[in-house]
Amino acid sequence: MPFVDNRGVRIHYEVVGEGSPLVIEHGFSDSIETWYECGYVDALKATHRLILVDARGHGASDKPHVTSAYSKELQATDVVAVLDALETHRADYWGYSMGGRIGFALAQYAPRRFRCFVLGGAAGDGRSRVGDGFRQAIRQGGIAAIPGLWKAALPETLRARLLANDAEALEACRTDSLGFADVLPTMTMPCLLYCGSADPIYPIAEATVAEMPNTSFFTLPGLGHAEGLLRSELVLPRVTEFLDTVLKLDH
Repeated sequence: MPFVDNRGVRIHYEVVGEGSPLVIEHGFSDSIETWYECGYVDALKATHRLILVDARGHGASDKPHVTSAYSKELQATDVVAVLDALETHRADYWGYSMGGRIGFALAQYAPRRFRCFVLGGAAGDGRSRVGDGFRQAIRQGGIAAIPGLWKAALPETLRARLLANDAEALEACRTDSLGFADVLPTMTMPCLLYCGSADPIYPIAEATVAEMPNTSFFTLPGLGHAEGLLRSELVLPRVTEFLDTVLKLDH
């Protein structure tokens, strides 16, 4: 099981497939396993070298219990540390929910390392902090409250992983509330954002696109936040088309 050390925190990652490098980052309380179970890995591994990262506090990565360990800069440098370990200078990036916010952080702290960004269920505004509701639920009901907050039919394997989370680590895992307003106009690389129309952050995600110079956006009609990840059959065609276009333009 491969790990990289970033300032004393071990970050777990996996590499699957061949082709253009693509970093994939999950959302709050999740892990890289969902990308496998929902079919993303099988759909992409023939054309991309997938670099799947367990965010700090999640999956098989270390789980600090102090809030200072989860700054947006540290979360961004975790991904850069993985790329450095793999001697990969430049990659594409796909993140969902918290993974999308880590994408905005990467655009702030390491923009030259990424050719393009795909950011789902995320926005560059501090009001988009879906994880805050999760943290409040953990305080009140413990880790058992997490599956219900996904508000979607969950595979039993995913439900079991959610219940196996480290409650103290998730409580500590707070992203900065000020958002990325200053970063958005600087994201001149190709970007694709998407969001379910029933996701509470949909209007904020839509507004984010207006602040970005080279961005397209698609909507998943009627879908909520978790469904925007779980319904991979609706997401993959749009994202693979975007990634193919970026690859052609780069050549």
